[in-house]
Amino acid sequence: MPELPEVQTVLDTLETRIKDREIVDIRILYEPIIECSKRTFRKKLIGQHFRSFRRRGKYLLFEMDDLTLVSHLRMEGKYFIVDEDYPLSKHDHVIFCLDDGKQLRYNDVRKFGRMELIEKKEEYEDFHGLGPEPFSDRFNVSYCEEYLSKKKLPIKQVLLDQSFVAGIGNIYADEILFAIRVNPKTRADILDEQDIRNLIKETRKILKKAIKAGGTTIRSYTSSLGVTGRFQLSLNVHTMEKCPICGNDIKKITVGGRGTYYCEKCQVEK
Repeated sequence: MPELPEVQTVLDTLETRIKDREIVDIRILYEPIIECSKRTFRKKLIGQHFRSFRRRGKYLLFEMDDLTLVSHLRMEGKYFIVDEDYPLSKHDHVIFCLDDGKQLRYNDVRKFGRMELIEKKEEYEDFHGLGPEPFSDRFNVSYCEEYLSKKKLPIKQVLLDQSFVAGIGNIYADEILFAIRVNPKTRADILDEQDIRNLIKETRKILKKAIKAGGTTIRSYTSSLGVTGRFQLSLNVHTMEKCPICGNDIKKITVGGRGTYYCEKCQVEK
């Protein structure tokens, strides 16, 4: 599943390719992806331009002339920009025909992705109950201490909760916890102030590095638009076999229903 760095990479790439392009037609080949009727979706978007590009957690926010198109890629959603005569894939589900003769195609093997239309806003702080962005001033020690003090769940599970902090998924949660030497099974409410400071610092550091590398291209999720992420070359524990610090075997367990990688020696449970 694409996480914050992958979504940001897709967004930045699309901005360079389709900014100010007008939608002249829309073909919807799999309607459940659209969270309104086909008629409404087409009526509201045809004639609109892609004016600005924003991200909230793992959501792509395309601000048009007078509304916002929201896209969530879920597990395997991808965007492609192709010529109008390019062969159609059976996994192409929504096709935006643009005024330059190109098509922006939404492709999704599992069909889990979703699109919705919302009112244009100055800020999207309250969007879908998401917590603060990792780079926001709101994601600070005071906020984390208050939030985590009420959570008796494993810290790995809490990191994946988008109402705590938006955008972190399985890969980066493993990497963050390894960086701060905290066991993923450690209860969130027993982290001390230094743990929390380290958590904030390493979250930002790792995500910035991943964005710079174009995200992580791993297993089932590969970006499109000619972008191949390189952060997988910097992974320390996720899907790895040996710890880069001590050389011990990386363990794989399940935490909160998610496959979790960690070093038993370097990340001792409190």
